[in-house]
Amino acid sequence: MHPSLVIGIIGGYFALLIFISWLTSGKGDSKAFFTGNRQSPWYLVAFGMIGASLSGVTFISVPGWVGATNFTYMQLALGYLLGYFIIAKVLLPLYYKYNLISIYQYLETRYGFWSYKTGAFFFLISQIIGASFRLFLVAGVLQIAFFDSFNIPFEVSVLITITLIWVYTFKGGIKTIIWTDTLQTFFMLTAVVITIVLISKELDFSAGAMLNAITKSEYSTMFDWDWQSKTNFFKQFFAGAFIAIVMTGLDQNMMQKNLTVKTLKDAQKNMYWFSTSLVFVNLIFLGLGVLLFIYAQQKGIAIPERTDDLYALLALNHLGTLAGVTFLLGITAAAYSSADSALTALTTSFSVDFLGMDAENDNKKQRTLTHLGFSFILFLVIVVFKAVNDQSVISAVFTMAGYTYGPLLGLFTFGLFTTRKTVDKYVPFIAVISPTLSYLLSTYSEKLLNGYKFGFELLMVNGLIMFIGLWVFSKKS
Repeated sequence: MHPSLVIGIIGGYFALLIFISWLTSGKGDSKAFFTGNRQSPWYLVAFGMIGASLSGVTFISVPGWVGATNFTYMQLALGYLLGYFIIAKVLLPLYYKYNLISIYQYLETRYGFWSYKTGAFFFLISQIIGASFRLFLVAGVLQIAFFDSFNIPFEVSVLITITLIWVYTFKGGIKTIIWTDTLQTFFMLTAVVITIVLISKELDFSAGAMLNAITKSEYSTMFDWDWQSKTNFFKQFFAGAFIAIVMTGLDQNMMQKNLTVKTLKDAQKNMYWFSTSLVFVNLIFLGLGVLLFIYAQQKGIAIPERTDDLYALLALNHLGTLAGVTFLLGITAAAYSSADSALTALTTSFSVDFLGMDAENDNKKQRTLTHLGFSFILFLVIVVFKAVNDQSVISAVFTMAGYTYGPLLGLFTFGLFTTRKTVDKYVPFIAVISPTLSYLLSTYSEKLLNGYKFGFELLMVNGLIMFIGLWVFSKKS
């Protein structure tokens, strides 16, 4: 793909986002930034959340996972349905009841000051590492595929990207994100659909033949009943439910979008439609993965050692200009749909949970500086990942960030389903001990549990340890 075409596509994409920001940001006050004035259409939020949930890692990885785990990822996606149902029925009514801006404000009402700050702090750490890691992975793909052609250093391309994200989010915040997420979801899904159509034409598949090839492929196995396997159905299904609860229902990034909807009823409607649509979208991504492997095999193209790279390899080098252009738009949208909302959520949480701001108490200068500060932090963390340049170390850091959702799960579960009063000052210590014990259990589980290996279900164990710790240091209310 010619470098000038690449620059034109990426430049035009960000110009469109900045134009949307100009149209939607209005006065740019705290009400718009934190809550979107509670006027977002539920169907717009539902569609935009699809892209925000998938992220850049999903866009390039899920099709590649088919080579190693077949369709078993769908077990996790089916579990999401249960998790999103619980969010709609349990968590959303709670957040609307207290009219929350930051969902961690509930922890102060339920427990006290230290619990509140602990929950918000764990979110900030998780979000900084998680958002940086996802952006780092996709930025690496873009760097190799495009920016190296212009001899632009990795650090400079990331700095320019984060600067552009800051430009279109600093004023409108979540009000702008609702609209840009919609556009980004459209680009992501369009890229996948066009790639499927192009592969089908190359292989001379009709729609029926394509579906038949996917369903009869060796990669189409969906259910795994082996209890020792990490992809066992029950492990994946219930892990999927809890992942949805903690990474959507207990995550300011995702819940802030839901809370821009005017009424609880509409927010629940958004959750139902979003979760159902996400199942079909994941099926489309996995179907694309099967087609990518079939295409590579029939054309004699070597499968990359990292199967994550297969989609990029074929779209950019073998399927023509249209596939390359749509892939570029799709991966750009996927990368930055999660980064822009993460930046807004970090700013909101820190402003509300640590600086004491709210929708009525607008301090635009302080909010803008906070937004700028987190942009710089994301840039620094990504540069550190690049400097370390050790995938195992980076993955370990990202995995450890995932452990921080366990204490949040325990805190909210204990608060919602018991009436006991926990000693607030002990909560920060319990929140540190819980992921530490979970990590040790995961490391030595094969010795301790007769060969058992933990997968995503470790999140539930982490939350349970936190729950038990809160129970031990509590008394009847």
